[in-house]
Amino acid sequence: MEFINYMIDNSNEILIRTIEHLQLTIFAVVMAILIGVPLGILICYMKGLKKPVLAVANIMQSIPSLALLGFLIPFLGIGAKPAIFMVVVYSLLPIIKNTATGIDGISPEMVEAARGIGMTNLQVLSKVKLPQALPVIMAGVRISAVTSVGLVTIAALIGAGGLGYLVYSGIRTVNNYQILAGAIPACLMALGIDFFVSQIEKAVTPLSFTNKVKSANLQTIKHHQLRKTITLWTTAAVLVAFFIYTILPFKSDEKVLVVGAKDFTEQVILGNIYKELIEAETDITVDLKTDLGSQVVFTAITNEEVDMYVDYTGTVYGSILGHSEMKTPDEVYETCVKELEEQYNLTMLDPLGFNNTYTLAVQKQLADDYGLKTYSDLAKISDELTLGATYEILNRSDGIPSLLPTYDMQFKETIAIDGSQRYTAAQNNEVQVIDAFSTDGLLLEYDLTILEDDKDFFPPYYAAPVIRPETLEEFPELGPVLEELTGVLDDEKMREMNYQVDVQKKNPNDVAKDFLQSEGLIE
Repeated sequence: MEFINYMIDNSNEILIRTIEHLQLTIFAVVMAILIGVPLGILICYMKGLKKPVLAVANIMQSIPSLALLGFLIPFLGIGAKPAIFMVVVYSLLPIIKNTATGIDGISPEMVEAARGIGMTNLQVLSKVKLPQALPVIMAGVRISAVTSVGLVTIAALIGAGGLGYLVYSGIRTVNNYQILAGAIPACLMALGIDFFVSQIEKAVTPLSFTNKVKSANLQTIKHHQLRKTITLWTTAAVLVAFFIYTILPFKSDEKVLVVGAKDFTEQVILGNIYKELIEAETDITVDLKTDLGSQVVFTAITNEEVDMYVDYTGTVYGSILGHSEMKTPDEVYETCVKELEEQYNLTMLDPLGFNNTYTLAVQKQLADDYGLKTYSDLAKISDELTLGATYEILNRSDGIPSLLPTYDMQFKETIAIDGSQRYTAAQNNEVQVIDAFSTDGLLLEYDLTILEDDKDFFPPYYAAPVIRPETLEEFPELGPVLEELTGVLDDEKMREMNYQVDVQKKNPNDVAKDFLQSEGLIE
C-alpha cells in the first residue's frame, strides 16, 4: 500500500522520466537501424568487409558501457548525445549480423530465378532478398530494442534523464520504492517495445514463412496484406509523430538556466534550493541536471552545457587546480576564486556557510573497543580492517592514495562502494571503515563514530556556487538572488536536510522548499 501511495504521489515525475526514457530509446534504435541495416547489406556484397565490420562491432560491444560514456563526455558533453551514441554502438551488432545472415540465407535458386526474369541487382535486393530476410532482420532489431531500454538507464549518470534517474536516486538514498518506481516502468517499457516490434515482425513475414501457407486462399492473402499495410503505416505515423515532437525546435521566449548537481543527496538538495529560489524571484526557468560526477559536471560547465553548480573549495583546490599544500580556509577559497577565473573563466561566488569535508567513520562498537578517536588511532589497527570508500576518493590524488602514507595506514582490504551502500556494508560488518562527508545524514541513522583528522590532511570543503560569467551578464537579475544564500547554511542545517531525504525519505524538492520557507526566502 505504501508503494502504491508513493507511485501516486510521484506520478508526475515518473511520467516525465518515462517519456525521457522512451525518447532516448526510440531515437537510438532508429539510428542503429539506419546504420546497421545498410552495413549488413554492404558486407553481403563486399565480402572482404564482413570480418572487419563484425569484428569492430564485437569490440565496441565488449567495451563497458560506463567506460564508453566516460570516454565520450569530453567529445560529446553530457546529456542525450553521448547516451544515444552509446546505445547505438551497443545495438549495431545484432542488427548488422542478422541483416547479413538473413540476406545470405536466401535460396540461390530464388535469386537465380529473379535474375532470369530480367531483374537488376537492385531489384533482386529490394523485391526478393530484403522481403525474404525481413523476419531475420526484425529479430535483430527486436533484440537491440529490448536491450536499449536497459542501456538507457545508465544515461541518468550523465544528465540525460530517463528512468535511470529514479533508480540511481533510490540506490543513493536506500529508497526501495524509488528504485521500483524506475525499474518497473522500464521493465514494462521493454515488454511493450518487444510486443510492438514483434507485431511488425509478424506483419513483414512473408505468408510462405508461416504455417498458414497450406490453407492460403485469396481472402487469407488479402487479410495478411491488409495487416501488413496497417502495421507499417501505424509504425510510420508513430515514428513521424515522435520525431516531430523530439527533434523539431519549438520557439520559446523562456529564459532557461541549466543548474548542475553532483551525484549525492546534498547536491540534489542544493540544486533544488537554487531552482526554487530562482524561479520564485525571477522569470527564469531552471533546468536541473542531477547525478553528475564531480569531473562530469565540471567538464559540462567548461563546455557551456551547464550554467552553474555548487562545488567545494577542497575539491576545486585539490582535484581541479592540482594544489596539495595546506592553507587556511580563507587562503584556499581565495586561490580557488583567482585560479578558476584565470584558468577556466569561471566565477566562484561567496560560500554558503557549511564545511562538508571528507572524514572517516567507524562502527561505534569498534570505536569503543579500541578507543578510536583520531585517524592516528585508526592507523594502529588498520591492517585488521576493511575500508569501504567511494570510487572518487579512492582515485583522487588528494584522497585515499595520499591519506594512507600520511598516517602510515595499511588496510587489510579496500572495497569501492558508491552511495549509501557503504553505510549498509558498515552496518553488516562487511566493511569496518567508510569515507563520509561531515554533513551526511546517514551518519546519524547508522550511529557511526566520526574520527578526527588530527593531521589536517583533508582541506576545507566549503560549498560555494560556481557560475559562468556570461550567465551573470545574460541574467543580471540572477546575482542578487544568488547572494541571498551566502552564509545561510551551516553544518547542522545541511546535515538535517540530508537526514530528511536519506532517512525520512522526503522528496529533495520538498525539503528545499521547506528550508527556503523557514529562512523566509520564499513564501
